Amino acid sequence: MKKLDQNEAMKDRVETIEDIHPITFYTPCKTPRPIRTSAFARRYAQDALAGRFGADFAQYQYIDMSDITDLPTLSPYDQYDLSILRVAQRAPLRIVKGELLVGSATVGAAIRHRTPTTFDGKEQLHFGTSHLTCNFDRVLRDGLDSFRDRILQKMEEKKDDAVSLRCLQSFLNVYQAIKLYHERYLYFINMCKIQATSQEDKAYYQALYDNLEHVPFQKPKTFREGVQALWFTFSFIRLEGNWPGIGRIDWMLGDLLKHDLNNGVITLDEARELMAHFFIKGVEWCDHLSRGSGDAQHYQNLVLGGIDQTGNDISNEVTRLIYEIIEEYPISDYPIAVRYSKRTPDWAKEAMARAMRHGSGVIALYNEDLVINALRRMGYAEDEIWQFANDGCWEVQIPGKTNFQYFPFDVLKLCQDKVFGLGQHGAITYDSYEALFDKYLQVIDEYLTTFRSEHDAKHHIYDQATLRNPQSTVSFFEDDCIDNARDYYCGGVRYVSLSPHPGGMPDLANNLYAIKKLVFDDKKVTYPELIRILENDWEGHEDLRLFARNNYVYYGNDNDEVDTIMADVVAGFIKAGTKERRRDGVIWPMGISTFGRQIEWKDQRYASADGFKRGDILSGNVSPTPSTDFAGATAIIKSCCKVDYTDLACGTVLDIKLDPSCINGEEGVNAIISLMDGFTALGGFFMQVDVVDNEVLKEAQKHPENFQSLAVRVSGWSARFVTLDEDWQRMIIERSEQKV
Repeated sequence: MKKLDQNEAMKDRVETIEDIHPITFYTPCKTPRPIRTSAFARRYAQDALAGRFGADFAQYQYIDMSDITDLPTLSPYDQYDLSILRVAQRAPLRIVKGELLVGSATVGAAIRHRTPTTFDGKEQLHFGTSHLTCNFDRVLRDGLDSFRDRILQKMEEKKDDAVSLRCLQSFLNVYQAIKLYHERYLYFINMCKIQATSQEDKAYYQALYDNLEHVPFQKPKTFREGVQALWFTFSFIRLEGNWPGIGRIDWMLGDLLKHDLNNGVITLDEARELMAHFFIKGVEWCDHLSRGSGDAQHYQNLVLGGIDQTGNDISNEVTRLIYEIIEEYPISDYPIAVRYSKRTPDWAKEAMARAMRHGSGVIALYNEDLVINALRRMGYAEDEIWQFANDGCWEVQIPGKTNFQYFPFDVLKLCQDKVFGLGQHGAITYDSYEALFDKYLQVIDEYLTTFRSEHDAKHHIYDQATLRNPQSTVSFFEDDCIDNARDYYCGGVRYVSLSPHPGGMPDLANNLYAIKKLVFDDKKVTYPELIRILENDWEGHEDLRLFARNNYVYYGNDNDEVDTIMADVVAGFIKAGTKERRRDGVIWPMGISTFGRQIEWKDQRYASADGFKRGDILSGNVSPTPSTDFAGATAIIKSCCKVDYTDLACGTVLDIKLDPSCINGEEGVNAIISLMDGFTALGGFFMQVDVVDNEVLKEAQKHPENFQSLAVRVSGWSARFVTLDEDWQRMIIERSEQKV
């Protein structure tokens, strides 16, 4: 990979989009995707989805800083400040002629979560930050000049505190870096206008200039300025190696669009085209380089709908435009989480369903009322709960106020070792199912007690005086860091949220159920015998394995007996985890997830009592174990919703994979709406629905070049299927297809 230095650089440039044949985007649905935007936008999207821009950026990984010879001897803050300034000075600028927004994260290392600078050929010292949503609302509400003014005021207050003052100076340097980068773009656009040979081109560049001139430093006055301010800020944060979520985009932009529509400043078609460009530019990191878990995993989540501070649903014309864009385009780079409730308008539900039936798994939904209640019980401030967004996947947080980290562990493996006694040569045995379950409660309580002692303020709120990896760019965009004169990782934000996340909960429930049936109810085998069989991966006991596999009805089929065990397993985890919810500035919200880790866990686990062998890919999140669910999507939802998620403040997710044959026409739209209504009414937390044709996926494995834009829901993100490795593709294909 090449690096950029002052003598050799990928030049600032204007690129063009070829006028080729009409574009048709893939859908698993018999109903074609609608065409609402321009031919240019569709060609632009096709190029982006084919990896044109991401592959270009990947050729140049770093901006060189070797000319600063004393860089290794400087303080971490000095190194960081020089790095972000160098990126702002020398990152190549790019305009795709015809695009309506400018700003681009053009240096490849940022795609890999690094500040894209290097010294003597070695990666620079600074990693990026993710799993957060920055306070873009404040950018649009007040403008970045107000951030500068707050910093200067705080510097005056802290003038005798050298540590705080150095932190604030770094925040001010972030402002100055953005200002420099902004000035470079204005100059570049103006030069393009001067060099343009037609009045049409001159007018185009003038419009770009006018739209960018005052934002994001001043409050946007129009919808066009608002979208440009949001994109420019977001792309700069990404350029510095961070991966933020965006959050409640329709709430942030809705009033601007309403004003402009009412006053004839913009038409709905023009607004849709502008928002389409926002989505297309979000694909610029697509490069079709396999990363195991796929591309498009940069946490740039959008949140739609939900209540405002008055308790009214805010769904608006921006909400509608985004649904229409997702219905038209297979763009998976912005996972969309909808805050869904009985207040969600019927038109919004219908628009959601029409977009969801085209696949990609981009749109998912929160049960808003349940989430708000969980946050309230967790102790979040009442005047902040209504603002909730997520960390870029689906873990709930208050945007602009949260330092979030989650800590995954395999609860099935934990229990195989410490509850079931696998690998302990018969040292553990039980004379009743109740004794077995009591042991689980003891083990999970001990695990979480240890977790709280190891993940507390002492271990996760760092000393600012000795901070080795400042995160001033992210801190600049978090509300309290400026007010507290502290870095994001030094207690600057309001909420330091450390969340334990067990994976394999459905598998644990199925194992407990199988043991209950095989050993204690049906007496097919003794407990010590079963443990030895599992230790030997069912070898020599195929008949018993198939009996366990095929004669019991497991979680996901609306079977009260096993679903009650699942509910009890989760309740035991939550009870142990909520014994202490917060201490010394740290909160411990509970969550349940796998995020695909069932792939890496498969070879570490023993065989399962429910008939699975070592190496089988088991359940994801709170979804049924693959191939054990056969009663349809409604039964899965009923099983999932027998669990009480009221105190699971970080959240969890149910994955539903629908057969394309059941979602066509108006009946298909209504069926998807019924699933969403049922999920929220029954008490689910978060649901991801994808529409997938397994035969198409298998064809894409054989001929990936023909399916470059085919996206699937993976976990908290969607990815182009061809960028997943074989294990991840296998996991997607093995998920059971459901009828509605």
